[in-house]
Amino acid sequence: MSALSGFEPIAEVAADDRARIAFGRAGVRRNDRFLVSTRSTGEILLTPLASIPKRELLVWEDDALRQSLLRGLADAAEGRVSRRDDLLEDQV
Repeated sequence: MSALSGFEPIAEVAADDRARIAFGRAGVRRNDRFLVSTRSTGEILLTPLASIPKRELLVWEDDALRQSLLRGLADAAEGRVSRRDDLLEDQV
């Protein structure tokens, strides 16, 4: 069994009757997500992914927004918050 540069062989596995392969020995856990890529030689590469809801994508695409959000979270964690009752007046 040969390995690509930077990869270490872990085990030989066989697909079951539904073409599934178990990756538990490689550290894969239930609900882990991967991008699956293949080469013309038949090699398969699994790249771990973290999916986010589309509504949160703007935070990752807009650096200024992300930095502002991180500052706000840091302020809240340090107790630098103030009461804003005026924000609730329209909802009463």
